[in-house]
Amino acid sequence: MKETDKHNERIAKMIFASVYPHYVTKVESKGRTKAELHQVIEWLTCFNEEKLQQLMDEKVTFKTFFDRAELNPNAELIKGVICGYRIEELENPLTKKARYLDKLVDELAKGKAMEKILRK
Repeated sequence: MKETDKHNERIAKMIFASVYPHYVTKVESKGRTKAELHQVIEWLTCFNEEKLQQLMDEKVTFKTFFDRAELNPNAELIKGVICGYRIEELENPLTKKARYLDKLVDELAKGKAMEKILRK
């Protein structure tokens, strides 16, 4: 699929705290833990559990969330298709970062080994 300005704007305005419970539900329903989810999020963004909670309490948008994040240098190793989009073809930096996170959560839920998810 081709990304659109409308799609990119929708992602930028989404509130991270409104999406986070869906991440938790997705991974826990597949037998993974919230701690593993936090490990994945921290690897990608450098946000520890305390900072993550602070951002959710602030109800930051995905734009603010990723503006404040210190993206892992190995994030560009995250490739593949998520939500119908090939990550490496996305042009909008924010949309790409959001899809990185989606892909990591998806890999966690699918039972992929943590070493592979964290691109070690």
